Amino acid sequence: MDFTTVKQNLEAQKFTVHVFASGEEAAAYLNEVIDGKTVGFGGSMTLDALGLYDSLGAHNTISWHWKQSAGGACQQAMSSEIYLTSANALAETGELINIDGTGNRVAATLYGHKKIYFVIGRNKLAPTYDEALWRARNIAAPKNARRLGKNTPCAVNADRCFDCRSPERICRGLVVLWEPMNGTDVEVLLVDEDLGL
Repeated sequence: MDFTTVKQNLEAQKFTVHVFASGEEAAAYLNEVIDGKTVGFGGSMTLDALGLYDSLGAHNTISWHWKQSAGGACQQAMSSEIYLTSANALAETGELINIDGTGNRVAATLYGHKKIYFVIGRNKLAPTYDEALWRARNIAAPKNARRLGKNTPCAVNADRCFDCRSPERICRGLVVLWEPMNGTDVEVLLVDEDLGL
């Protein structure tokens, strides 16, 4: 896949961008540049598929509520030096879009870390902001609701958003990054593989 346009647009918006042919290469890069740090993970099928919890955990202090049963993993992740996550969608025009139910993942992309890394597979890319927002709401969110076993209309077929009012709704907040927040160093790793939902 040609990431030239999205890379140029992200860089014009002050993101640092690297392109990788595979998830394995992206994981190796992260293992090289993150060492001896406290690292927080946002809920991400992409990060899980890359085995980063184990590989980074060998030489960093990791906090990830998906992997640790002890309470406080979300709070520890919020105060970590480094934060890793993905996006529900990325517009070729440069907007990073995430939808969240609890808020820990999206909040951590906005404030409090020395560095934030977004690892994004080619399947998350959409041509425009509107199409990326549509993808986040109608592809990523329903598939995540189904994966989490939620009792929501979208989880039945995992095919579209119903803008429901279910108590188990996972679409409670939307964050769009047009640029990194002031004082935040954000790096986007674009991977030429389908990763995550």
